Amino acid sequence: MAESFGFELGGIRAIEPLGFLEFLQLEASARLALTDSGGVQEEACILGVPCVTLRDNTERPETIEVGANVLAGADGHQMMKKAKLMMQHGGGWRSPFGDGRAGESIIEHLRLHR
Repeated sequence: MAESFGFELGGIRAIEPLGFLEFLQLEASARLALTDSGGVQEEACILGVPCVTLRDNTERPETIEVGANVLAGADGHQMMKKAKLMMQHGGGWRSPFGDGRAGESIIEHLRLHR
C-alpha cells in the first residue's frame, strides 16, 4: 500500500503477508519491533525484542513496566526518539507472561496428583 500511495521506502524492504509461525520467526530475529498491535507487544516482550508502540496507550501495560516496551504515540519525532532509546536499551527484562513452561508444570502436577 505504501508504494501505491507513492511513499519511498528508503531502505525498508516490503514483504508479502506472513503466516503466524513465519511472523514469529521473523519477529524473534528482529532488533526492534514497531507496532500498534497488542499481540505483537506481548510477543516481542516474550521473545526479548525491544518494542515501540505507535499509540498513546496499551492494553499490555506489563510490557512497559518491565522495560520491554515504550509508547511513542503518532508523532514521528517521538517514534524516532523512542526507537533509538529502545535500540540502545536492548533486552534483559524478565517476561511478565511466565517462563514458557506452563505445559510441563501442568503435566507434572497431573502426574503427582493422580
